[in-house]
Amino acid sequence: MQISDLFQFPVKSLQGYRTRALALDRFGAVDDRRWMLVDTDNQFVTQRRLRRMAQLTASITASGIRIANRKGDAIEVARPADGASTLRVRVWDDEVVARDSGDLAARWLTEQLHTQVRLVAIGAEFRRPLAAPRADRQVGFADAAPLLVVGQASLDDLNRRLAEPVSVFNFRPNLVVSGCPAFAEDHWQRMIVHTRDGPVEFECTHPCARCAIPGLDPLTGEVRREPLHTLAKYRRGTDGQVYFGMNLTPVFGNPAGHTINLGDSVEAL
Repeated sequence: MQISDLFQFPVKSLQGYRTRALALDRFGAVDDRRWMLVDTDNQFVTQRRLRRMAQLTASITASGIRIANRKGDAIEVARPADGASTLRVRVWDDEVVARDSGDLAARWLTEQLHTQVRLVAIGAEFRRPLAAPRADRQVGFADAAPLLVVGQASLDDLNRRLAEPVSVFNFRPNLVVSGCPAFAEDHWQRMIVHTRDGPVEFECTHPCARCAIPGLDPLTGEVRREPLHTLAKYRRGTDGQVYFGMNLTPVFGNPAGHTINLGDSVEAL
């Protein structure tokens, strides 16, 4: 097995991009989901609520991030410095301290989304432990775990059942693994990536229950019947949830110094 695709999503629920390498730290992939939009109640917002978010693309710059719309209009936002204003914001059931990215970014994004929002970022003071028994490990603004892996064969299996294939972008994984059977990742307990810096071991914490986002066009936010309609026919668990992909967390709390590259070999336990 090997890493056949890598993705980075700098801002939670905005478009991300393919990359050839993902550097790691204790929160997962460096610069992945380290920024987030919040509403006037400091509650996180995603495409589930604001579908226009799918039309904004975020990319990393030397000093922060660049966010662009479909017309090519863009704004560059610097990482909030030490001493920047902080907000207590909510991500699902977690209340965390995040750094505010300023009024200019808030005004630009509010205009794009037609809803009042602010952009916040992770700083040195940020803490968001995983749920017990993994409270010694941290996660950024990702929903449930530092990283998400999908098997290429799982996507191929789904697409063979669809009249029109969907992109892996619908599922927003960080890692795509080829060379394993469809849905083999459902049964993994550990995943080891053999990087140039040495092996990195991840715990496969739980399969990923899918929300409405895979049913949105990943470039426009338009609601579509597929792929969720077909997935529900054969990927629904006993709890009623539809599953696709596996959540990962580093077994050892800080894998900093390791970088996952395309083509790295993968071992599953």
